[in-house]
Amino acid sequence: MSEASKHVVSISTLFPNAANPRFGTFVARSLEALAKRGDWRVTVINPLGIPPIALGRYRALANLPAHSLEGGIEVYRPRFTLIPKMGARRNASAIAKAALPLIKRIHASDPVHVIDAQFFFPDGPAAAWIAEQMQLPLSIKARGADISYWCGRDFAREQILEAAERAAGILSVSEALREDMVGLGMKRSKIRLHYTGLDRDRFRPLDHTGLRAKLAQELRFDLPEKVPLLSCVGALVERKGQDIAIGALPSLPEARLILIGKGEDERHLRSLASDLGVADRVHFAGSIDHDLLPIVLSASDAMVLPTRSEGLANAWVEALACGTRVITCDVGGAREIITSDVAGYLIERTPESVVGAVQSLMAKPADRQQVAFMAERFNWTTNGAQLAEHYAKLAENRA
Repeated sequence: MSEASKHVVSISTLFPNAANPRFGTFVARSLEALAKRGDWRVTVINPLGIPPIALGRYRALANLPAHSLEGGIEVYRPRFTLIPKMGARRNASAIAKAALPLIKRIHASDPVHVIDAQFFFPDGPAAAWIAEQMQLPLSIKARGADISYWCGRDFAREQILEAAERAAGILSVSEALREDMVGLGMKRSKIRLHYTGLDRDRFRPLDHTGLRAKLAQELRFDLPEKVPLLSCVGALVERKGQDIAIGALPSLPEARLILIGKGEDERHLRSLASDLGVADRVHFAGSIDHDLLPIVLSASDAMVLPTRSEGLANAWVEALACGTRVITCDVGGAREIITSDVAGYLIERTPESVVGAVQSLMAKPADRQQVAFMAERFNWTTNGAQLAEHYAKLAENRA
């Protein structure tokens, strides 16, 4: 790679690591696409919140290296003290204090031109304070829950809006999210639309011949060829609506459901499946290998995500690219993706609506190549180019 002329330091609390390899892969792919261009050097600051006593999953995080080279990007992982479920108010401040000395050292050896935050909370307020201390332009990206959830809490909304005021430029993953941000008081002139990317070599329609048999063997889950197969991709948390997808199964005889993701709602979801008598038709796949995800999606008749809020879900785009229609709710940027029945259906957030959409979809199959075409505009090369242009404008305006 040729020597980059500019340098961005990107702060992201969500970033893949050895303990959580699927944690924020979309952030990594976007920044890797930028770094591959050669005109921007990218350094990632991935702050790790560790409780005073690191037990369970926190122990694995505490043992991660403080510095590594990943995907052509230097990644630093400073630690800050985290108080689980109680310390959200102070997390941005703790991150800023942990990261600032490190970023100053990086800046001294390789001058930084832009400070970036990959999420509005807690990354955004932390990055805003750091950018102010270093007198550098600030970019913040909004992705969905960092606006819809955190702006519902007074202390977080105050920090978010203050960071937005300080930012030289803001990115939004969907037009709908941008409108929400303007409604909160952010300046429209600062906000630029920046859709997600997609690995088009990985996410594409795969030949159905023998696909379910291969998947059944891999997952050890009964997958007959002639029954509806539904997949749901997302963290197992209440707002994603996996309970609604499970609730639809009693009215969809023989249908199978694969849940991809991990989260605090798993015990409740397993109990629900058992109570409804469909436990043998629901498979909890957990965090699967990224190469297996396109197989699951390509084998599925629909990707069902009855979510309460999103910016623009990567799972929507990945499913379409695999030729699989999407059943989801009219939230966030869904209307920007699901533009016709070829792409899928926008539904009410009820099991009955899921049932109706699945029945309609099975009665009117769509050509998988036509479905995949609905995701044609999404790719990481375009995503990286837009990011480079955005950062360049911020750096030029400062100069």
